[in-house]
Amino acid sequence: MADSSFDVVSKIDRQEVDNALNQTVKEVGHRFDFKGTGASISWSGQNDVEIKANSEERANAVLDVFQEKIIKRGLSLKVLDAGEPKLSGKEYRLMVALKEGIDQENAKKISKIIRDEGPKGIKAQIQGEELRVSSKKKDDLQEVISLLKGKDLDIALQFTNYR
Repeated sequence: MADSSFDVVSKIDRQEVDNALNQTVKEVGHRFDFKGTGASISWSGQNDVEIKANSEERANAVLDVFQEKIIKRGLSLKVLDAGEPKLSGKEYRLMVALKEGIDQENAKKISKIIRDEGPKGIKAQIQGEELRVSSKKKDDLQEVISLLKGKDLDIALQFTNYR
C-alpha cells in the first residue's frame, strides 16, 4: 500500500493581504482621528508594507487597523513582521515585512516535534521551504495535523496536498 502524505507550508494569500491593505487605506482616509496626521499605508516592494504618519502613536494606530483587517480576512498575524516606527525627516515610518515560507530552523523544529510527539512510523522530509509528512496510516497524519495546530510556532502553517 502506498504512503499517504501532506505538505506543511507557510504561504501568504497576496490577494487577501492586498484587500486588507486597501480597506485600511479607506479607513485611514475616512476616520476623524487620522485627519491631518499624514497617516498612510502602502506597498513598498514585493513583501513589504510601509506605514507613514507624523507621530509614533499614529503610525502604531495605522498598524492596529491593518492587523484588524488582516484578522477579518482570515489570515494569521504571524505573517506580519512589524518593526519599530523610525523618525525620517518630519514623519515616522514603520516597515512591516510579510513572512512566507518555512526556513531551515523552523523546518527542523517542526520535524523534531513530529518525531518526538507524533505517532510512530511518521516520516518528515524538508523540501526547500516546505515539509512533506508521510505515513502508511491516514489517521496518523490527522493526528500530526492536530498536533501541529496545537503548537504555538512563530510562523503561520497551512496543510496542503493531503493524499
